[in-house]
Amino acid sequence: MDASQRRESIIAALKKEHTPFSASKLAEKFGVSRQVIVGDVSLLRAAGIDIIATPRGYLLESTAKSQNANKQFVGKIVCQHTASQTEDELYTVVDNGGELLDVIVEHPIYGELAGRLNIASRKDADQFMRRVAETETGLLSDLTNGIHLHTIACEDRETFETIKKLLQELDIVYND
Repeated sequence: MDASQRRESIIAALKKEHTPFSASKLAEKFGVSRQVIVGDVSLLRAAGIDIIATPRGYLLESTAKSQNANKQFVGKIVCQHTASQTEDELYTVVDNGGELLDVIVEHPIYGELAGRLNIASRKDADQFMRRVAETETGLLSDLTNGIHLHTIACEDRETFETIKKLLQELDIVYND
């Protein structure tokens, strides 16, 4: 299989999947390195294919949108907390009907930096925390003294307000 065929096969594999497909699994499937897959996905994105990267793997943008179709309300919450409070933050959101779509920080040089999360369950949260620990990578919020913004999708405004109140009780919501 040449590189062009492999990229077509990556698109086909992502179209079949309704959950993120990791670069490592794609690499195993096509008998290449993870780095080759990362390069292939970059080329596909440059060619206009809407592939998003989540902490759990790659997903077509259309798949992500259809998964959020039942979530009618999307709001943003400004948070500030230590790395040790991250798990509590994630669990509070997902246990109360929310999905953390992203994390956004304001960087003094680059401006707004965002990372897709798509964390909708405890399993997703545990996987995210495990990857942070395994890779010994800092959180994006480490760049801004813990201050960050989350976009949260949920069923309705009431659910969003409940999540916000619970995060306030945990002293996770940023208060000037």
